[in-house]
Amino acid sequence: MVKGGLIPVSRVKKAWNDTPIKWSPIPIGLGLALITFLQYRKIIEREADRDTSTSKAVVVGPWHVHVISELPLKTISRLWGTFNSITLPMWFRKPGFKLYSWIFGCNLEEMKDPDLTHYKNLSEFFYRELRDDVRPIDYEAALVSPSDGRVFHFGLVDGSRVEQIKGMSYSLDEFLGSQKASETAEIIKATHSANIVDEEEFAEVNGIGYTLDSLLGHDQQPTMEHKKQDSEGNVVPDEEADKKSMLKDSQEHLRLRPGNALFFCVIYLAPGDYHRFHSPTNWVAETRRHFSGELYSVSPWMVKQLQDLFVLNERVVLLGKWRHGFFSMVPVGATNVGSIVLNFDKELRTNCWDDRHKRGYGELLYSGVSRLLNGQPLRMGEEMGGFKLGSTVVLVFEAPENFKFLIEPGQRVKMGQPLGQIE
Repeated sequence: MVKGGLIPVSRVKKAWNDTPIKWSPIPIGLGLALITFLQYRKIIEREADRDTSTSKAVVVGPWHVHVISELPLKTISRLWGTFNSITLPMWFRKPGFKLYSWIFGCNLEEMKDPDLTHYKNLSEFFYRELRDDVRPIDYEAALVSPSDGRVFHFGLVDGSRVEQIKGMSYSLDEFLGSQKASETAEIIKATHSANIVDEEEFAEVNGIGYTLDSLLGHDQQPTMEHKKQDSEGNVVPDEEADKKSMLKDSQEHLRLRPGNALFFCVIYLAPGDYHRFHSPTNWVAETRRHFSGELYSVSPWMVKQLQDLFVLNERVVLLGKWRHGFFSMVPVGATNVGSIVLNFDKELRTNCWDDRHKRGYGELLYSGVSRLLNGQPLRMGEEMGGFKLGSTVVLVFEAPENFKFLIEPGQRVKMGQPLGQIE
């Protein structure tokens, strides 16, 4: 201490400058303990906010998957989307987009507008259109590829489970949502996109004449109450038979037509692929469900590491019907995907800062588009929307048991190329 009990400022500065600073690495164990604590806190918060009416998937995978799950992937993706929208200087566009194309393998010769200076930013270049003649549609096929990409997986749905990879599956109910429409579902404003003659022709040509409710097995019919006679001959409720009936109904996740089965197909879009997706067949989309979810990478490596990846990620579930029964198409979001776009649904907003449906999903019914078809008619090859970067499209559909896929795992496919046929 000095006179007056105060230390001169000069001495404080000297001590600060002369004191050596020694940096020591944080022990690996301490770092892992911190990650474990953060993951535990996240699970506790999730359980505290759990919506009991909606089942939730939990991150399951090796330790590095849990590390990735702690990253602010949605925020990073939003910032990346904002960055992609920055207008680039004219002089940079041509060399910049050519460099990107060289790195990710984009075919610039297929572009509808080949002048790279017309694309103001990365977002417009990602969402580029192709010439009409470079993606011929095979109209003879029962099902064509909705997008460019790589076939990741396909096959039969096993009961209520969809195989993600061999030895790993996810719940179909959690992926598509509950069978019954939500009481809070909104109905899209009537636009009457086609006249009544076109709608009748579409329904007759494609054999479509029933609603999604009947497809999913929850028609508005009264529940049968079973009866029995007691020892005195009185007719009383048969509670045991009721329980068995309820159990049987709960196991019938989809009421398939006789001789039909449920199939699925997963197509992965890389950053260099054409990012728009098209209708894989003639069908009617009746319901749209938007699951906010997370934005994990959907690369083949991540698909093999993270169980329930497609259930965890943000996705837009389109439920409907085609001539063979139930049909659904699900664009799945991923890290750095700015948004998912539907041309016929301007109400859709994905990867938003203020997400109203964080704990469930928002639902929209397309019955207002066509009263006859009860939904949005979509023709094979018609452009439906797209991603603002690469991602994944999942098809889950009902078809006759003799439906045969014409693709191989890992195969590169182009939009319009046949995926399968009915033998």
